[in-house]
Amino acid sequence: MQKIYLAGPEVFLPNALEIGTAHKLLCKKYGFEGLFPLDNSITGNNPKEIAEAIRQANQRMICACDTVIANLSPFRGPEPDSGTVWEVGFAEGLGKNIVAYSTDLRTLKEKTQSILDLGDSNCDALGMAIEDFGLTHNLMFSHTVVAENFEACLQYLQIKINTI
Repeated sequence: MQKIYLAGPEVFLPNALEIGTAHKLLCKKYGFEGLFPLDNSITGNNPKEIAEAIRQANQRMICACDTVIANLSPFRGPEPDSGTVWEVGFAEGLGKNIVAYSTDLRTLKEKTQSILDLGDSNCDALGMAIEDFGLTHNLMFSHTVVAENFEACLQYLQIKINTI
């Protein structure tokens, strides 16, 4: 059974464990095993040790998986959660299969202008150009965002695996 690491900012939600359980059940429905970051057993004597233990445990989970499904929805602004982005890059470097979803499929330019209230400006408040390739995310994610919800990613994977 293929293992899927479930990357995303859901871990910050008050009902994170419920969401993780629901996502793992959906994985099982489609013939996969879901690995949710909060399933890790973490110990540490202070916040810095705990943070490092979380990082290492999540890296081990990613190494143990076949695929990463990442939630790249806007998080605290127009861009995805930076931890999730790091996990996607780490998994890509390991040669893992990556699929992602976003609840906001507007172009990156549209999201940035809207969420940051920039009007039709081509630059942000710091004068940085807003990437405009007509993609939903930074061009480095052009091959990964395949759906607008978690279950659609599972359906995509199931079809992809059955056609290999």
